Amino acid sequence: MTSQSQGIQQLLQAEKRAKDKLEEAKKRKGKRLKQAKEEATAEIDHYRLQREKEFRNKETNVMGSQGNLSAKIEEQTTEAVRNLTSSYHRNMESMMKKLLSTICDISPEIHPNFRPAV
Repeated sequence: MTSQSQGIQQLLQAEKRAKDKLEEAKKRKGKRLKQAKEEATAEIDHYRLQREKEFRNKETNVMGSQGNLSAKIEEQTTEAVRNLTSSYHRNMESMMKKLLSTICDISPEIHPNFRPAV
C-alpha cells in the first residue's frame, strides 16, 4: 500500500510540476504577445510618420506650384485689366463722337421700298 501511496504521491507531484510548467508557459506566451503587440504598434507608428512626412513633402511641392500658378494668373489678370482700361480711355472719345453723329445727324429721305399709292 505504501508503494501505491508513493506512486500516487509521485503522480500528484508530476501533475503539479506539469501544471506549474503550463502556467509558466502561459505567462511566457502572454509576455511574448504583449511584446509583439508593442513592437507592431511601434512599427506602425514609424510607418505612419514616414508616410505623413512623404505626404507633406508632396503636398508642399504641389501647393507650391499652385501658388506660383496663382501668382501668374493674378499677374495676367491685372495686365489684361490694365490693357482694357487704357484701351477704353484711348477710344472713348472717338466712339462717343461716332455714336452721337449717328444718332443726331439725321437726313430724312424716302425709303427705297416705299411705293406711292397709285
